[in-house]
Amino acid sequence: MSKNLPYIIPSSHNSVDETFAAHQTTHQFYQEVQTRSEFQRYCEWYYTTAQRNRQDLEKMRGELNIFQWFRRR
Repeated sequence: MSKNLPYIIPSSHNSVDETFAAHQTTHQFYQEVQTRSEFQRYCEWYYTTAQRNRQDLEKMRGELNIFQWFRRR
């Protein structure tokens, strides 16, 4: 039985290694695409929120500050 093993197990591992290398490269590529997409969405959210906060600040600066009357003595 042991002399039949070389005929059962293929000796060429190059095609298997190439297949795994291609799979790993593809996986890394899609992971990089996903990471960059998430970062882009975060940046868009951050800029939108920052703009909204700037608008709120300008609006608050224009409003009458009642607490300022209590601080003055």
